[in-house]
Amino acid sequence: MILFISGCFFLVFVQNITGQEMDNQSIAEYIWPSDTVVAQKLRQWKDWKFGLIIHWGPYSEWGVVESWSLCPEDEPWCERKGPFSDDYNAYKFDYENIYSSFYPDQFNPDGWAAAAKNAGIRYVVFTTKHHDGFCMFDSKQTEYRITSAESRFSSHPKSDVTKAVFDAFRSEGLAIGAYFSKPDWHHKDYWWPRFPPKDRNVNYDPEKYPEKWERFKQFTFSQIRELMENYGKVDILWLDGGWVRPANSLTAETLPWIGKYGWIQDINMQSIAAMARKNQPGILIVDRTVHGEFENYRTPEQQIPVDVPAYPWESCITLGDSWYSTGPDENYKSVEWVIHTLVKIVARGGNLLLGIGPDKTGDFVPEVYKRLKQVGEWMQINGKAIYETKPMFPYNIDSWYFTQSNDGKKWYAIHLNNQQITELNELTLPEGLVKKGISAFCMDTKEKVKIEEKSGRQYIKITKGMHSSSHSSQALVFEFSQ
Repeated sequence: MILFISGCFFLVFVQNITGQEMDNQSIAEYIWPSDTVVAQKLRQWKDWKFGLIIHWGPYSEWGVVESWSLCPEDEPWCERKGPFSDDYNAYKFDYENIYSSFYPDQFNPDGWAAAAKNAGIRYVVFTTKHHDGFCMFDSKQTEYRITSAESRFSSHPKSDVTKAVFDAFRSEGLAIGAYFSKPDWHHKDYWWPRFPPKDRNVNYDPEKYPEKWERFKQFTFSQIRELMENYGKVDILWLDGGWVRPANSLTAETLPWIGKYGWIQDINMQSIAAMARKNQPGILIVDRTVHGEFENYRTPEQQIPVDVPAYPWESCITLGDSWYSTGPDENYKSVEWVIHTLVKIVARGGNLLLGIGPDKTGDFVPEVYKRLKQVGEWMQINGKAIYETKPMFPYNIDSWYFTQSNDGKKWYAIHLNNQQITELNELTLPEGLVKKGISAFCMDTKEKVKIEEKSGRQYIKITKGMHSSSHSSQALVFEFSQ
């Protein structure tokens, strides 16, 4: 039995939730930010709900996985393809020279940003550098960058890709996130040419060769400082490569990541964070999987938590098969999937960071633009049930999901529909959901809907307007107020 009393739900039974979700794990306690400016930014971020993460680099020329084909691990995501797939050194040499021919002449950051804004997306995270070490920004610390003389794209007026992306999204009013990989498989002080790479980790013992590790730490610090000083306002520093971490942060999940040698790769996050916040006051820092003061929110990948976590979180999930468009065989999920996934995440208090990216031409493929337009049409009507909301117990029962406004004055029952909705005459509400006599407002059709009762159950009648709505196969949202 569930009762709605004075804006709150009270649960009298336990509901199992299944689907593409992750089990709760025993993990380190979350540390809330003590900096009041950071805490305020975190509150703002929690209200944004819907973000976009864009992976893109010269690897798109080949249509291969970002960076991981360089990693000498026998994992499915590290598979090498092409004429040098059986010769690691030849493959690595060819891969690291893609940028000399890479020329995405349809690079369209303004189009990306406009489509994201119209989709209802509130922030973007862009890959300034992935694990392969190639910089999509004008770093002065390396020649392995999109703006170097060896890069064919350096002649393009928007050759500083990161600047062009940040400027375009900022002009649309979206918040800016800089993805940055802590490991760098191109740098000689991470993968020292003296030794072959052994796995994803540094290929020498930092304790045995401390001067090399110190140079790499300084290199990393200097590159992040460039991003913090030279690219305008940045709201999020999104750090990837969780095997680069201090020893006291290792967990049962992350211990295998550091490989059989177990070399510790402490990058000195205290120094990086202090520098970042000196240049960008209030910036959120997301040192992914390194639980502690520098992981302002957590980032489950391709998963949704089963329950409502007691910490800020964001699920990063791809729209297609991959993090960017690998070519014409890429499969894209439906608009229903996007909306249903967003609703499931927001009902549990999280944000959805949708992973999409351009192909080798530098633009999103038509299917991506179509999905963003479709999502935007639904969000324009129903965004009040998504933005600036908080979870509402019991969060989910059957096809119903619940949110409430931050002030608790309004609450929303969101029904995740399927194609059969057009064949139904009514929607059965969870037992005892609302007090007798309370009416609902359908946000799609703008109709007041009376809650009817029969045989001890409550129902919402599906009207002709709901049947004919272009969104009836996605999700119908009903608003209740005190």
